[in-house]
Amino acid sequence: MQPVVITHIELRPNLDGQPRAYVTGTRLRVQEIVSDHERHGLSPEEIAREYPHITLAQVHSALAYYYDHRDEIRTQMKADEEYARRAEVKQNRGDAASAGRDAHDDSISS
Repeated sequence: MQPVVITHIELRPNLDGQPRAYVTGTRLRVQEIVSDHERHGLSPEEIAREYPHITLAQVHSALAYYYDHRDEIRTQMKADEEYARRAEVKQNRGDAASAGRDAHDDSISS
């Protein structure tokens, strides 16, 4: 009898070019499922309802992948959170600079 292999997880680069685990054929990262499960306390069934484009089997595969790669996924989650924080700071600086230019332009035209 031949073993059956079903691949629900694939590695692809994120926006920063770093490899991340995704549910195959979707834009849903394993770490998002992990976050819903661990941080928000959702059961696999609840997660599958939250993302109707994936199956319960895919949710379980994502969690199994996480348990096999826990340190790696946690490190990636921290790195992605830091990346988002830096992007937000950069955006806020740009908004503040733009607001300052707008205020300066208003004072010149008055």
